[in-house]
Formats: sequence, C-alpha cells, structure tokens
Amino acid sequence: PTPIFTTPHPSHRTMASKRKADDAPVAAAVEVKAGPKVHDGELVFAVAHIFASFNDTFIHVTDISGRETFVRRTGGMEVKADRDESSPYAAMIAAQKVATRLAELGITAIHIKVRATGGTRSKTPGPGAQSAMRALSRSGIKIGRIEDCTPIPTDATRKKGGRRGRRL
Repeated sequence: PTPIFTTPHPSHRTMASKRKADDAPVAAAVEVKAGPKVHDGELVFAVAHIFASFNDTFIHVTDISGRETFVRRTGGMEVKADRDESSPYAAMIAAQKVATRLAELGITAIHIKVRATGGTRSKTPGPGAQSAMRALSRSGIKIGRIEDCTPIPTDATRKKGGRRGRRL
C-alpha cells in the first residue's frame, strides 16, 4: 500500500528558502534628484504666485502651467504673533525658505505674479509683497516677468460698510 501523505519533491517547494545575510545582494548607491532634467547653464522656470493682503502674505510656487505645486509658504507659518503675519519680515523669511526649496528642486528662474485682495476690497498689495520679491531676487533666483494679477471688477457688487461708510 502507498502512503496517503507523501513528502513533496524538492523542486515543488511552496516557500522561498531563507537567505543568509552573506548572500544578500548589495544595492548600489543611486542618487535620486528631484526636478526636471536640464543641461548646464539652462534656466528652469517656475511661477511664484505672491498673494499679499493686509492680514497675511502667501508665496506659492508652481510649474509654468500652475498645475503642480513646488512649494508654498505663508508669513503666518514663519512668525508666532497674528499681527506679524503680513509683516515684511515674515514675508522675507518665507521667501528665503521658498528659495532654498527651489534650489533643491533645481529651479533657477521664476516669473512672479503679484496679487492683492482685489474685488470690492483693497487693490494695492499688502506690505509683504515688496519684501518677498526682494528676498527671492537676492537669493540668487533669476526673475523673468513680474505681473500684477489683482482681480479688478469692471462693475462690482456693493462695497461693504453701508451708505455712510465705516465709522470709527
């Protein structure tokens, strides 16, 4: 009579054999670089969207199409006090951090789009816009075009504050 349970043939193993530490393959050190592939001396452009209101300053860097975000910093991320979020100092620190991240990604030039609150509110950019642009240019990033894209209505809804305005 043949036995009911037979031992499997060595070629029909179900599990992989345990490897010893000695025969493990050695992975070669491969340097992974973020950002686009470029030649030396070639400028890589991105777009820095700077939104400067009187309460905060946002610096949002995207690719040319605006679809992919590279880095985004605000003045509020850099300072503790709420009243300092829109200050030129907070905008400058945020811009410096943005510039270091762009250098890591290999982006060498930016177009700047400055925006104020706009609409029925203030059409002039806040205090952080100027210092953010200065900090970006001083960090070694080339600047292509500077554009103001504040939304300005052709005919607006009624301004806030009522007929006699805000009375202090």
